[in-house]
Amino acid sequence: MAFIDYYQALGITKSATDKDIKAAYRKMARKYHPDVNPNDKDAQKKFQEINEANEVLSDPEKRKKYDQYGKDWKHADQFQSQGQGRPSGGRSTGQQDYTGSFSDQNFSDFFSSMFGKSSGQSRQANFKGQDFNAELRLNLRDVYTTQKQTITVNGKNIRLTIPAGIENGQTIKIKGHGGPGINGGPSGDLFITFSIPNDPEFKRVGNDLYKNVEIDLYTAVLGTEITVDTMSGKVKLPVKPETQNGTKVKLKGKGFPVYKNENQFGDLYITYTVKIPSNLSEKEKELFKELSNLRK
Repeated sequence: MAFIDYYQALGITKSATDKDIKAAYRKMARKYHPDVNPNDKDAQKKFQEINEANEVLSDPEKRKKYDQYGKDWKHADQFQSQGQGRPSGGRSTGQQDYTGSFSDQNFSDFFSSMFGKSSGQSRQANFKGQDFNAELRLNLRDVYTTQKQTITVNGKNIRLTIPAGIENGQTIKIKGHGGPGINGGPSGDLFITFSIPNDPEFKRVGNDLYKNVEIDLYTAVLGTEITVDTMSGKVKLPVKPETQNGTKVKLKGKGFPVYKNENQFGDLYITYTVKIPSNLSEKEKELFKELSNLRK
């Protein structure tokens, strides 16, 4: 096996802390673990390399020797006992050639003999399983009340309780419903992102709802009481005389439920759209002319 740059194998620099080394090893080991990459020889080779790198760099004494002597770090004691400094070009300062018995070719083999087992079997930590991601599309009216839903992920049915007021784009975590753990590690988690488009009748902004209500000209001019549909049912709403087109009114507490805050609601904002009558009869036209003349 060719010489392995341990720092490069773990994707770190020589200034990496013990915490950095541990984090890099766990990340790389999870990525290249044989259980995750079955029958992938390249991944298995990479897994062996990062285990070997972790064995050395996670041990302060071995790391010190590796930093000082590079590929010949395993023979540091021999160099020191002979009064030799760091070798140059594979040779010691005393011109003794070590490349014959400690070449790059058997570098990793010698590593195995030092630790008593192959690097692919050493310090195999357990890892959390892969996290899964899923999207659940619901109607706005669906999430006005708390409800239960059953979704299927990787052939498994998962029953969920969805709290009222959940928002479009919000993600929740279902612990332990991801992929199986590695080497006895915990299962991954399931992350569900909700897609909740606006209703044809209502527009949601935060916890408030917005709705356009059309009224005829006579209602706008004279005023009366109308019935309006809200998410929670019908309500009677007084329209003031001489209401202008585009007038907005607020129905307090008739908006959307606040997520995980029982009995708290936003407001409903009504915008009036005054409909101008069409297909007027001759008599109606005459009456409007009279009204027009009265306003002059």
